[in-house]
Amino acid sequence: MPQILPSLLGAALLALGAGLATAAPPAPKAADACAETSRWVLAGGKRLQAAPPAAPLGEALASEVVLLGEQHDQEDHHRWQLQVLAALHAQRPDLVIGFEMFPRRLQPVLDRWVNGELSAREFITQSEWEQVWNFPPQLYMPLFEFARLNRIPMLALNVDAKLTRAIADKGWQGVPAAEREGVGRPAAPQPAYRDLLRELHRSHLAGRRQAGKPDNSFENFLDAQLAWDRAMAEALAARLGPAGGPRRPLVVGVMGSGHINFDHGVPHQLRDLGVKKVTTLLPVSGREACAALPPGIADAVFVLPERPAASPEPPRLGVTLEDQGKGVRIAQLNPGSLAERYGLKAGDRIVELAGRAPGSSAEVSAAIRRQPPGTWLPFKVARKDGEVEIVVRFPPQP
Repeated sequence: MPQILPSLLGAALLALGAGLATAAPPAPKAADACAETSRWVLAGGKRLQAAPPAAPLGEALASEVVLLGEQHDQEDHHRWQLQVLAALHAQRPDLVIGFEMFPRRLQPVLDRWVNGELSAREFITQSEWEQVWNFPPQLYMPLFEFARLNRIPMLALNVDAKLTRAIADKGWQGVPAAEREGVGRPAAPQPAYRDLLRELHRSHLAGRRQAGKPDNSFENFLDAQLAWDRAMAEALAARLGPAGGPRRPLVVGVMGSGHINFDHGVPHQLRDLGVKKVTTLLPVSGREACAALPPGIADAVFVLPERPAASPEPPRLGVTLEDQGKGVRIAQLNPGSLAERYGLKAGDRIVELAGRAPGSSAEVSAAIRRQPPGTWLPFKVARKDGEVEIVVRFPPQP
């Protein structure tokens, strides 16, 4: 696994730490809020306003919980998170970092990593990364290395996906309390969040139908999303410790922006748990994206510079996989994907991959990611009418 570059860490600590301690120049006029990149914009009011460089971080330092959003597959979002964490840690060494990426049962693995007992490869393996988080680990390793280098506690915020799937199928009341991983009943959602999730549910139903699964009700889907938010909020609040006691740590949550936007998800559940000082910070890529942001989406956003256009990555297979007993099933195909082009179908059970029976969906995903451009990958899949052999050719490198 790649190691964090010392120059990146040092620059973040020096530049951002110094920024907190020095007098800030006056902010530009509100009309110019998104005119520049690499700066903060206040987004919590009725309009976007350019912010002095240190203002959002100063507010974060005075908070109980700070939530850092991301789009999971955006590398610069994770680099921005590292910058913010470095700046906060320079002023608050009592930092704790919680991650959406890990279910609670993996907390001992995170502890061993921070204590220096695991190599990067051992950490990724023992944390079941391929099973619990379907994004390249190299996007997140700089954050994990930062915690290890500074002995900052890492906190597993999530629950197992099987719990949220069970709630989505059966509803909150349909899942026995003993199977809810200790998650308490969530606070009722704000009306705007309920409306947003109703739109998401329509897309969710389309995916289930394509995978041959029965529809689930919106109320069950809503219960699952609220339980997800509640689980992460409870983990963050518990790490704060009791109010009024010794100095509490500064707890930071790293998670998808959808759990943060407009204070609907985790912030709403945190406040229901009695955590009142919550700061929400988001990255946004480019000035145009910044200008399109609706006011109130977060306390502040950081406008990232746009990246130069890169050569397109060779297409991946374009499927959603799920473990089924001892096999792996193709649950969904992306329109126009390689899988669709070569005749794979939703519902196919992968019997062999390159001549070997796959043991899990994670094994299949890893094999696909390793496939070099311009090479062939043979599949044997089982259908109702028998087994079919299909060979997929991955396009050559552009």
